[in-house]
Amino acid sequence: MIGHLILVAIGGFFGACARYGISTWFNRRFSSVMPFATWAINLSGSFLLGLLAGAAWGDNVSLLLGTGFMGAYTTFSTFNVENVQLAREKKWKTLALYVGTSYVFGIVLAYGGDLLGASMRG
Repeated sequence: MIGHLILVAIGGFFGACARYGISTWFNRRFSSVMPFATWAINLSGSFLLGLLAGAAWGDNVSLLLGTGFMGAYTTFSTFNVENVQLAREKKWKTLALYVGTSYVFGIVLAYGGDLLGASMRG
């Protein structure tokens, strides 16, 4: 158990550092209303987690790179891999519900959190 936590922690450290570094680099070079840094990170993360899931390199690699690194790098990748799995399994209703509720509730909760945070500023 402790070994698993250490793998996740190490992966998380490097995933968070990678996200920060890439975001900083992107934002210095590309000024836009579109959040290209996050977009690029989320899309690359989707590819990398899909690659990891497809490769099935074992539990330790999955904990280090999947749960740790990709968990800190992005959660969008996990969302997309789960959607692919649902499609592969032809669970169309679950897929539609998952995608729809994830986006709708995600936006609603982000907006609610923004409102709550703004109200706490004074």
